[in-house]
Amino acid sequence: MNFLSQDEILESLAAAGVVSAEAAETARASAAASGKGVVDVLFDAHLADSANLSRAIADRMGLPCIDLESVLVAPDVCALLPRRLVVRYRVFPVEFDGKALKVATSAPYNIRAFDELRTLAGIGIEPVFAAPEGIRKAIDQHYGVGADTVDTLVDAGNSDVSVLEDARGDADITAANEEATLIRFVNQVLVEALSMRATDVHFEPFENRMLVRYRIDGQLCDAPIPKEASRFQRAIVSRIKIMSNLNIAETRLPQDGRLKLLVHGREVDVRVSIIPMLFGEGVVLRLLDKSNLFLSLEKLGMAKDTLERFAGVIGRPHGIFLVTGPTGSGKTTTLYAALEKIRSPELKVITIEDPIEYQLDGVNQIQVKPEINFDFAEGLRRILRHDPDVIMVGEIRDRETAETAIQAAMTGHLVFSTLHTNDAAGALTRLVHMGIEPYLVGSSVEAVMAQRLVRILCPSCKAPETSREAFDVAGRAAAGRPNNLLKAVGCRTCRGTGYFGRQGVFELLSIDDNIRDMVLDHAPSTHIRKYAISEGMRTLRDDGWLKVFEGLTTVDEVVRVSKEEPSEAEKS
Repeated sequence: MNFLSQDEILESLAAAGVVSAEAAETARASAAASGKGVVDVLFDAHLADSANLSRAIADRMGLPCIDLESVLVAPDVCALLPRRLVVRYRVFPVEFDGKALKVATSAPYNIRAFDELRTLAGIGIEPVFAAPEGIRKAIDQHYGVGADTVDTLVDAGNSDVSVLEDARGDADITAANEEATLIRFVNQVLVEALSMRATDVHFEPFENRMLVRYRIDGQLCDAPIPKEASRFQRAIVSRIKIMSNLNIAETRLPQDGRLKLLVHGREVDVRVSIIPMLFGEGVVLRLLDKSNLFLSLEKLGMAKDTLERFAGVIGRPHGIFLVTGPTGSGKTTTLYAALEKIRSPELKVITIEDPIEYQLDGVNQIQVKPEINFDFAEGLRRILRHDPDVIMVGEIRDRETAETAIQAAMTGHLVFSTLHTNDAAGALTRLVHMGIEPYLVGSSVEAVMAQRLVRILCPSCKAPETSREAFDVAGRAAAGRPNNLLKAVGCRTCRGTGYFGRQGVFELLSIDDNIRDMVLDHAPSTHIRKYAISEGMRTLRDDGWLKVFEGLTTVDEVVRVSKEEPSEAEKS
């Protein structure tokens, strides 16, 4: 190893052209002002390509260069170094051969750190170079998110921490180094959740521990946090209450709130739900990241023919278009994409939602307020006096809302809304069961879209399917033996799940005269569905098979999200 000072490293990089002279000077000034090392500044400010920078620094220091995201580290290796030293010096143990421990660092010039590691670990230490971001992710994964913050709280010897400082709702939580320790821990959890594409963060209190879980691609997974964090569960909940302007003294009743965050320049709305549990208050944070919102119909995953029919329906001058499916199936995103498609200066678009999930430019959005009896039905009646062309109602929950929506459609408005039914045909009979006259349902509803979300295979690790059962199931659907099935494997990129991202599967039911007659005759939804399939309607499951045969998802995913009667293709 070559012992070079930070200035010597910077001068060498500039002389070799790895960083420009201007970038070198910027890094030197920033390091002096912030107290950070120049290497950290170079990486944090993206003053050079990360991979090239890592190799160049490692070469000059005479060290091997590793990518921690491609390295699997055994838990017993992590146990060789105290967590306190790992987080203090931002190092990470990589491999132990029985004599010496390889330790990844982005600050190889910190001789004091390695001297202390050798003394306290009692074994030889061999430094290797890794980028700071890779080290941070490895520490979070193996030692827990916010491990350094929890250590600080433990050192304080106070298990009932009071939150003394309020954070501004629009504060940049990635720049919270000078905030209180507890605030920093909550911020670290939120930043980590967003970096992992989580849509929800769950804080769950149990008798002897606090569980933090992220919902990623629709599935819950445990977040790695230090077990000592459970000692500060009450304080963590109090901090979240303060951030969302809730009553920290009220611990007996559920509370709902919201806040807005700025994370690395990304604006994120957070919906907060707090409910008292047996061992404390449980918290769920819904993360609404505008940068991840698909407002283009083409990005939702519709087949070309479905997309063309869908665009035709939402372009009509009046009538009702319904989207159905369970909670979390992407219904609101589909409606937002539809509004974005038809939005124009010639149309006045008004929505009434509970809650408003995303702000749409050029669209008038209204939030319902049940506490003052301003619900969907009342809001819809008020909207009609504002001369709208297009109306979106967040959900049809009762007869009154349904009647008002149908009246709006009958008087020349285009109305979008959602229902909770298993399939498209079920929406028609649901409206009738709500008490709406069948002739009104048949004459006002133009189309119904049922949808689900399937996880998309991770491009880094997907592999050919080998399961005979999967081929048998897919073969029955395709009336033959498909030969291009893929399976989920799992890697670091997808956190071992085998999937990365989601797309919709869709079932679009267009209402024709025969279906209107069936509604008038009170035909069951199964009969309507059977007729629609005979006329060419692609079911949820059949649409899923298209994605399977295109190599986008797996047989297991399609079977998981489309728990329905087999389609005609599957029966053949």
